Amino acid sequence: MAVVLPFNGLVPPADKAAKVAAVPYDVVSTEEAAKLAEGNMLSFLRVSRPEIELDKSIDVHDDSVYAKAGENFKRLCNEAPLTLDAEKHLYIYSQQMGKHLQIGIVGAVSVDEYDKNIIKKHEKTRKDKEDDRTRHVMTTRSHTGPAFLTYKDLPEIDAIVDSEVKKSPLFDVTAEDGIRHLVWRVDAAASLTLSGLFEKIPYTYIADGHHRSAAASRAAAECKKANPAHTGKEDYNFFLAVIFPASQLSILPYNRCVHDFNSLGPCDFFEKIKEKFSVSETSNPSPEKSGEFCMYIDKKWYLLKPRFDIKTLGVIERLDVSVLQDNILAPLLGIDDPRTSKRIDFIGGIRGTGELEMLVNTGKGAVAFSMYPTTMQQLMDIADAGEIMPPKSTWFEPKLRDGFVSHNF
Repeated sequence: MAVVLPFNGLVPPADKAAKVAAVPYDVVSTEEAAKLAEGNMLSFLRVSRPEIELDKSIDVHDDSVYAKAGENFKRLCNEAPLTLDAEKHLYIYSQQMGKHLQIGIVGAVSVDEYDKNIIKKHEKTRKDKEDDRTRHVMTTRSHTGPAFLTYKDLPEIDAIVDSEVKKSPLFDVTAEDGIRHLVWRVDAAASLTLSGLFEKIPYTYIADGHHRSAAASRAAAECKKANPAHTGKEDYNFFLAVIFPASQLSILPYNRCVHDFNSLGPCDFFEKIKEKFSVSETSNPSPEKSGEFCMYIDKKWYLLKPRFDIKTLGVIERLDVSVLQDNILAPLLGIDDPRTSKRIDFIGGIRGTGELEMLVNTGKGAVAFSMYPTTMQQLMDIADAGEIMPPKSTWFEPKLRDGFVSHNF
């Protein structure tokens, strides 16, 4: 069963929430973070990307960076101020981006369930990124960036959420990107009822936040080792998550741009592609169904349709990102390991196909591919099978903001 517990949330005052809340650390560069936080001493980016206050020559993993994170977190707690709710609550977090609306429950989820794969994964993590987030949470003693989880819809949970969002929100913030964020504090009794309903959910799935989750597990192990009176009920045994019903989530495509044609000339590349794909010019830069791709080259878009039956492939191999990787990127363009190759860029679908055109038109890329998005069902099927998705398979939007609610331990 899924454990989703009420907790003592650390929250800003309502009139400061807009200044405190910030995009997650891993969607902006240091330069972008500095620009977003400029003139705003309450921005959570000063905690999640503290290097923006240090000399540019300092490595982002230097001890001084984590020390600055801890210093800035304490300052923010004092100056905003951030305060701990006296009672344990669940919270509701709604995001609206254009016509898309998603409403999730903010709660404390179990490290033990993560370790036992009741919280299911679909991505590999990198040790250097785990190290970074583990040091950050151990320095601040807080989970400040929520993991983004999902579950298969349960009508009883929907009914309570629908009732709660009719009440006045704790925060109502429209960010500079136009996305509206609302947060409600669920009263203690309703929080316990909601928490109990999650016992009917056998598994939750990580949509986004594999490194945050892994870091929470490692931090808990450190705390357990240092605590001879460990019981398993301490706050460090749980971490911050927002859990959304799967039907509400939208996965955007994760597009690709390759810098060169490897050892092939453009004409040879075209001929090689035609061996496995039908190729036709198109005015539509995005594929209309799974299994097809749009390719941009020499200021023209082409539609690529496989000449082979994708349905005969395995659960991983039939993913669009796998079909492209296994039949074009690796054998033709020499992108053998997309995790480490310096010759390929991955562009989140939120940037649109115009970004692909710009990269190729300016010579930064030789060829670009727009993808059909991975589905939630594919993500859950792969996690259920204990498999790992290829890198850069999913791009979730909108992103959860840091700072609305944090979980201290």
